[in-house]
Amino acid sequence: MGKTTGFLEFDRKVEAYVPVEERIKNYKEFTKPLKATELKNQGARCMDCGIPFCHSGCPLGNLIPDFNDAVYQAKWEKAAKILHSTNNFPEFTGRLCPAPCEEACVLGINEDPVSIENIEKNIVETAFKNGWITPEPPIKRTGKKVAIIGSGPAGLAAAQQLNRAGHAVTVFERDEKVGGLLRYGIPDFKMEKNVIDRRLEILEKEGIEFETSVNVGVDIKAQDLKKDFDAIVLCGGATVRRGLPIPGADAEGVVQAMDFLPQNNRKVDGIPYQGEELSAKGKNVIVIGGGDTGSDCIGTSIRHGAKSVVNFEIMPKGTPDRPADQPWPFWPMRLRTSTSHKEGAERVFSISTKKFNTDKSGKLKSLTTVEVEWVKTPGQRPQLKEVKGSEKDWPCDLALLALGFTGSETTIADQLGLELDQRTNIKASEANYKTNVPGVFAAGDQRRGQSLIVWAISEGRQAAYHVDSYLMGQSNLPLKGEGDLPRI
Repeated sequence: MGKTTGFLEFDRKVEAYVPVEERIKNYKEFTKPLKATELKNQGARCMDCGIPFCHSGCPLGNLIPDFNDAVYQAKWEKAAKILHSTNNFPEFTGRLCPAPCEEACVLGINEDPVSIENIEKNIVETAFKNGWITPEPPIKRTGKKVAIIGSGPAGLAAAQQLNRAGHAVTVFERDEKVGGLLRYGIPDFKMEKNVIDRRLEILEKEGIEFETSVNVGVDIKAQDLKKDFDAIVLCGGATVRRGLPIPGADAEGVVQAMDFLPQNNRKVDGIPYQGEELSAKGKNVIVIGGGDTGSDCIGTSIRHGAKSVVNFEIMPKGTPDRPADQPWPFWPMRLRTSTSHKEGAERVFSISTKKFNTDKSGKLKSLTTVEVEWVKTPGQRPQLKEVKGSEKDWPCDLALLALGFTGSETTIADQLGLELDQRTNIKASEANYKTNVPGVFAAGDQRRGQSLIVWAISEGRQAAYHVDSYLMGQSNLPLKGEGDLPRI
């Protein structure tokens, strides 16, 4: 794959960024694409490693050495066909995926891994630029109708696959526009929303119908939907937010990240929003939670013009290198610094918030924290221990809770009589994505819990195969790692 000695000749190189002082003035994407020759060299770094562990690192089973080799040979249309054979939306994953494939790259054992994600993004952007990605409606229809609930990456992937099989697919979305958290949770500086709209136009021309501003379970009873469709696929995500049950949690100024980010995305897109404006301008902002959502809150707060931004993480500070107890090719819990972190946020690790302090009017004015340490005992889970005498007050006008999600909403499940797991996710077998109710399937975060975009697309594709098999007795749709090369 690639050039036999490429990994010895070329260093890893990824896209550069617009300087901080310029990019924080707007919500545009701020990467600077590599030149064609540079991308060719990056494709050349892919080793003839015998067993490409990047395949196992990727939940989609992307044929990574194959499209790397095509890029090295400047066969971009071929690369696009290979990439789309396993991934419906590489323009999403090429921007937003944390790239577990790169952590599993054989070259990454002792060198910088191949820049797989950046290559992927450039392949799909080249394909769109050259008009290679066009609508391909099915040749014939089966007469079967499928309802997809939720238009995030899992729902969109399931919809496109089932439409390719010839079924009449309708996607129901309760928000104003299609995209789920891709549209309302991901800031535009990470992915501008025309990227979604561009793909949505393809899907609509292929024959998929979208019903927006329709809340299934409220506007339409789930039982009635089941009568009208031959199968239902639930892809509503894990949307129940984790709170912080400490004194003062109901104070004015304590805000969930998934209220703050969607409102800002609506403002950027010119979509009306309800409620009071949530602005970080001129405020001391503390973001509680060290994951991607917390990072998104940081970048958004800085663009609002926050006075200061501090990021709390209850876990200890990771190391830049792979921890010894997390060997290759597994995903390592190492220190990860996002572009938003580099825009001016202070990061504090091993810290726990104990209390939100308010003024006489009930507005947030500060936080009280305590330092923590994780005590490890052989054979047991690490225990959290507070450090005595480490209490501290932090000035804070806006606290953003980016603590993840605890499960999925249960309205539809209750109406259909679906079994749930302990975290209110819908029980559906990974073997066939079926729930306990015939004809009802579940995929994505609503089935597996909060996870990655690449897992959502994978789940949508896998579920589509089993829905098609349920409807037709068999399916020609590809499973994980199985390419469908004629399509792009």
